[in-house]
Amino acid sequence: MGEPSVPCPHIALSWPPDGSVTLEWIRRLTAILDWSSRNLPPSDLPTLLPSPVLLRILLAASDILHKEPNYVRVQADEDLSSVVVVGDVHGQLHDVLFLLEDAGFPGEDRLFVFNGDYVDRGAWGLETFVLLLAWKVFLPHRVFLLRGNHESKYCTSVYGFENEVMVKYGDQGKQVYRKCLRCFEGLPLASIIADCIYTAHGGLFRSMNITPSKRSKGKKGQKIVTNANTSSLKLGSLEELSKARRTVLDPPWEGSNLIPGDVLWSDPSLGLGLSPNEERGIGLLWGPDCTEEFLKKNQFKVT
Repeated sequence: MGEPSVPCPHIALSWPPDGSVTLEWIRRLTAILDWSSRNLPPSDLPTLLPSPVLLRILLAASDILHKEPNYVRVQADEDLSSVVVVGDVHGQLHDVLFLLEDAGFPGEDRLFVFNGDYVDRGAWGLETFVLLLAWKVFLPHRVFLLRGNHESKYCTSVYGFENEVMVKYGDQGKQVYRKCLRCFEGLPLASIIADCIYTAHGGLFRSMNITPSKRSKGKKGQKIVTNANTSSLKLGSLEELSKARRTVLDPPWEGSNLIPGDVLWSDPSLGLGLSPNEERGIGLLWGPDCTEEFLKKNQFKVT
């Protein structure tokens, strides 16, 4: 048997008259995104989700995200609440819809932490991101959206999301894409759940409290930052993470922008210590000893 058919929503979605997103409105948005993804060509999405409504969602979510700190604290009642942590969804709208149905919708007894990479690769990155943003607007203290390395101008221009938006929204595509980038800038970098669990898209990060790397002059006098000596790499603190500059999407990964690069791009390693992530050309590799040190220093149980 095939998948059950979803009734056609018929009428285009409108923004709530009072500007307040409700569960009923999100259900309506969900039905539209589900039906259109199965039955309409991508360029017809605006017939059911008009660009003015989409832009209102992006603006409302951006206002909330930009007010959140670099790492968010997620507090759950041990007896009454559960926390669902979700990894990369990469534009797989139907997987996200199944997850929300299967795990249960966000609410007083259920919190969600999404660990980034909402877009690129999958065909419905925009729909996936917009749906999660709507949940964020509806329940800002129950739904937490962290940033992944694909929530950047560089990745989305290479791996498909920018083109997806342009195909779906045509003349309005550039404006929609700019508003998406603005949301990306506001996404927090990490979460701390119940004071004992650390989550981030990439992982651990270096301390900036070290002697600055020497600068040398390149062509036409351009200053180049050389890689710090591996022995000078030390684990960063939560205080340093809280002060990092996260709003730049594609900065040179140096100076005060190193920590966001580490948090988004670093990988675990079987080798000990911290070392540059040569394969990626950005971020770090960290060993099990670093994990143990980070947990002990911050009194965490899981990272």
